[in-house]
Amino acid sequence: MDIYLIKLILVHLIGDFFLQPNSWVKDKATKKLKSGKLYIHVAVHIALIFFVFLSFSIWKIALSIGLLHLFIDGAKGLFQTRKNARALFFIDQIFHFSSIVLVWHLFFKGHLDVSYLHDIRFWILISCALFLTMPTSIIMKVIIAKWLPESDDESPKSLQNAGKYIGILERLLIFIFITTNHFEAVGFLLAAKSIFRFGDLKEAHDLKLTEYVLIGTLLSFGIAIIVALTINTWIGRLLL
Repeated sequence: MDIYLIKLILVHLIGDFFLQPNSWVKDKATKKLKSGKLYIHVAVHIALIFFVFLSFSIWKIALSIGLLHLFIDGAKGLFQTRKNARALFFIDQIFHFSSIVLVWHLFFKGHLDVSYLHDIRFWILISCALFLTMPTSIIMKVIIAKWLPESDDESPKSLQNAGKYIGILERLLIFIFITTNHFEAVGFLLAAKSIFRFGDLKEAHDLKLTEYVLIGTLLSFGIAIIVALTINTWIGRLLL
């Protein structure tokens, strides 16, 4: 990756996440284009570009990034509501990074290497990672549905769908650990989950719930391990 692109990304990360207090974010959301903090925020980004590049000759780049940042943040403020705030945060960041790549391409003649998009191994990894998310959750639900304890209703003390997302994250982590040949990390993950779960299960005094959680955990880990090992073998054969 080009050093100029890395510097521009660094400027964005510092400006948006380190040098932007929550009070500025709230002020921009409330006052929108009339917020003085919006323009201060943009000025900080421009100043950071000069500081990171240690040159005033890149004023066109700094101005371009600043104007694009102002446009994106301004548009976000105009359309943002309480309901769409979370989605707009990610959309806002996508536009920021896209604008950075655009400016880098125009001024530095940068070119991103996307040759991996034509590599079958990339698509195999993506397909398997996706399989370990919602499809595996549904498969597990079907398999262990008959063992679901009667007391395992939605608890007000538990986050909605927390178990499903914890399972997805743990399977993805196992997939990453094994495909990168860090098998030992799987053991640490299992140990960490066991420690956190032990207290809850001990207090519940419910053998059926304990067995149900154990079956779900082992099934989740087992599927992720089998998929990851299969992919390692498959990709290894492709490299031969």
